[in-house]
Amino acid sequence: MYGTRHYLRVRRPPRPDRGWDGRGAASIWVAGGLAVVLLLGAGVVYRTALTRLDAPVPVNPPVSLAEIPTTVEGWTSETLAIPSITDEYMRSNFADDYISRRYVNEDQRMWADAYVVYCSSRPAGMLGHRPEVCFPAHGWIHDETSQSEFQTHLGRRMPVLVHRFHKQSPDYGRVVILNFYVLNGEVTLREGDFSGFFGRRPNVSSNPARYVAQIQISSSSEHAARALVASLTDSILAILPDQNGRVTWTAAQETSSRSDAETQENH
Repeated sequence: MYGTRHYLRVRRPPRPDRGWDGRGAASIWVAGGLAVVLLLGAGVVYRTALTRLDAPVPVNPPVSLAEIPTTVEGWTSETLAIPSITDEYMRSNFADDYISRRYVNEDQRMWADAYVVYCSSRPAGMLGHRPEVCFPAHGWIHDETSQSEFQTHLGRRMPVLVHRFHKQSPDYGRVVILNFYVLNGEVTLREGDFSGFFGRRPNVSSNPARYVAQIQISSSSEHAARALVASLTDSILAILPDQNGRVTWTAAQETSSRSDAETQENH
């Protein structure tokens, strides 16, 4: 019709900073940022909890290793001093209890050192602390390692690793180390027995029956080392929990051992 104009109205899209589309984009960004913050926070909490879980919490043996007889069957002993930095490292990383002593048998003119360490907080912390690693770090040259056995004075036959080392000039010397482990009451010669999942998990239940102990008897004379390990092992095993977590050691045993030693000395 003349004089009448027809218009086609075109609706323009809302501007990005206006209307529901703008508010929706902002909400997505806020939600995304919040999710990232929560994820990072959860990660921090998880790592903190994991650190606390893995931290070694001392789990002392039911009977202190100090109860291992200081005199037994003609042997008398004194404590060997360990540097404070070494003691701190051991107690911070794997050792819940340990002894280091020198035993001397005056009648037989023999000496041998006994080192026993107990680890229950984190058994796998013992890994790598073996003669083939520790002695070369102190200047000893590894000659050989062989498997053998010995018999305790109660008649038990025990497997043992025999390590031999020497030092060259100017510090000539030879040493023989008899080494074995007690894992939850069972004797073993293999680190692999406590290096897996079970050994690597910290003992969060504080169960003293879950442990690994290392026994090392060393001397310049293999005969002396074998004589001491035969005399001392029964007492060590009586102090360590057996497979059922029971300890058979009593104070009477220590008194009896001392009396036997005194009797032999008097004769």
